[in-house]
Amino acid sequence: MRLTKVVIQEILDKNEGYTTRTSYSSKNLSYTNYYMISNGQLYMRSVGKTSWADSHFKDEYICDLDQTRRFIRNNLYVLNTEG
Repeated sequence: MRLTKVVIQEILDKNEGYTTRTSYSSKNLSYTNYYMISNGQLYMRSVGKTSWADSHFKDEYICDLDQTRRFIRNNLYVLNTEG
């Protein structure tokens, strides 16, 4: 399946309300990414910390086309792609 802008938008529309998360942990960095499809867009919230005592972070943003394409490609097996 070729993930063009039109196909990506159709997949996002068919999977309204889908949520998932991914985690990463190493010696100096740990974070969790929360993904949510809403209003035809992919939203990501990243929460984590580094090895420094005061370095916690929380980022929230709407994913761009390349990030959305990568997300869909990695989660294609669980997303509704009928039609």
